[in-house]
Amino acid sequence: MLDSVFIQIVISFVATACFGVIFNAPTKTIPACGLVGAVGWAIYYVMIDIGVDEVQASFLGAFVVSLVAYFFARKFRMPMIIFSVSGIIPLVPGGIAYNTMRNVMELDYIMGLQNGMRAFMISGAIAMGLVFAEVFMQIIFRLLSQGKTSMQSFMKSKKRSS
Repeated sequence: MLDSVFIQIVISFVATACFGVIFNAPTKTIPACGLVGAVGWAIYYVMIDIGVDEVQASFLGAFVVSLVAYFFARKFRMPMIIFSVSGIIPLVPGGIAYNTMRNVMELDYIMGLQNGMRAFMISGAIAMGLVFAEVFMQIIFRLLSQGKTSMQSFMKSKKRSS
């Protein structure tokens, strides 16, 4: 299993970095774009491997993609979208959407509807994962700026005592 996960991470890193090139990401951010996609795909792949539903795994993968993209956006002082757009590419259900259209063209409407609903739910989970992570980060940073976290309270009390 470990070899399979490693191969999946390497391939998703290369694919995501290539999409970073296609999307004209700055040259210095290409490896970070690849890393964002690799981390998101690794989370998704491990979740699927342990039996989590693909919609929930997509949500969690997109959530982690957004968190890692936020970190790299702050590190490189660039917009988060540079990292998150290329980072979600491995999670996009393109094969399922293709099968939806193939089923419809073959007049297998029931299977086409099933695949279409799967693609729709996975796409929605990806969007929700990105949005929830952004809201989560805004709440965390708002609390940090107001000094309402336990770490900042600890630091304030330490400064007073010394």
